[in-house]
Amino acid sequence: MNSVNIMLRKVDFAAHEQVVATYAGMTASTFKYDSGIEALRLSNERGHLVVLPYYGQMIWDAEFNGIDLTMKNMFSMPRPASDIAGTYGCFAFHSGLLRNGCPSPNDSHALHGEMPVAAMDKAGLECGEDGEGAYLAVTGAVEYVMGFGDHYLAMPRIVLRPDSTLFDMAMSVTNLGGAPMDLMYMCHVNFAYCEGAKIIQPAPFTPDRTQVRTAVPGHVQTTPDYLAFIDALASDPSGLEVLDEPQRYNPEQVLYLREVGADAHGNTACMMRRREGDAFHIAYSKEDFPQTVRWILVNDDQQVAAFALPSTCEPEGYLAEKKKGNVRELASGEQVDFTVRLGYMTKTQADGAEQQIRAL
Repeated sequence: MNSVNIMLRKVDFAAHEQVVATYAGMTASTFKYDSGIEALRLSNERGHLVVLPYYGQMIWDAEFNGIDLTMKNMFSMPRPASDIAGTYGCFAFHSGLLRNGCPSPNDSHALHGEMPVAAMDKAGLECGEDGEGAYLAVTGAVEYVMGFGDHYLAMPRIVLRPDSTLFDMAMSVTNLGGAPMDLMYMCHVNFAYCEGAKIIQPAPFTPDRTQVRTAVPGHVQTTPDYLAFIDALASDPSGLEVLDEPQRYNPEQVLYLREVGADAHGNTACMMRRREGDAFHIAYSKEDFPQTVRWILVNDDQQVAAFALPSTCEPEGYLAEKKKGNVRELASGEQVDFTVRLGYMTKTQADGAEQQIRAL
């Protein structure tokens, strides 16, 4: 396995887009948004990703085969913010790491924790080959250190391959502190809502395996009709298999998949098939991500079908997840690695993937 590493510098990012690397039919180019945030476009013959290498390494935009994979949102560009809500227009972000989810009134953490908008210490490009062939990767690192608190190193990574509409989103976390640290990590992927799409999942749409969240967080404005509605959905979630009633998702709906099926290696997957027959797809390790969360929201300003959010915990905030036993502990010096493969599939690819998911 050979690779060439290119260290990026913020001074090399300008308002005009410029190519900084080409490799195996792929291109990396840099530019800067008017908001001042640096961006890196990774392109192959099938499409592109726009990555924010110094801003939590979030993926701002994803497009393949001419299909925009990203949620509809109110942001024309990423904006400087102290938490993810201040720039909620991205395709995907790393949610966590010490804290995660929607904070309760008794929690003190930001929405989805400190990592989504973390100022990265380093960013780079890697061109190389591995067992799957050539790749172009965005690398990065951020050291979190707090006096009298936690100390860790986070190293996210995004990998694109030639002629592929699927890509990898990875995160490595090492506890550099002398004491154990809490870990709550979710790969938060905000796929576009597609009217009439069908969700393919390795679990039945029954109340025990596809659980509707009935405890509504404070940021969701509710009515008695809405509360009655989610109670009805909790009793019978089968109506949520096909996205043909957008009014069901205003306000948002959150679901938890239980006991998802997996193959002999512990790998699982979910898919959202569009009316056209093609699909959005996400695959991950059930061992690494014991929780699968679904979040769908449809209103005039935001439309998102996060049909599978691989996670170590549920998104109800630190105190609630701690009580459930969903907060993982990393020992001093311990490292943990996460990888999710996601993206777009043609109709032919989706036909095969659907058979595989239904067989899990």
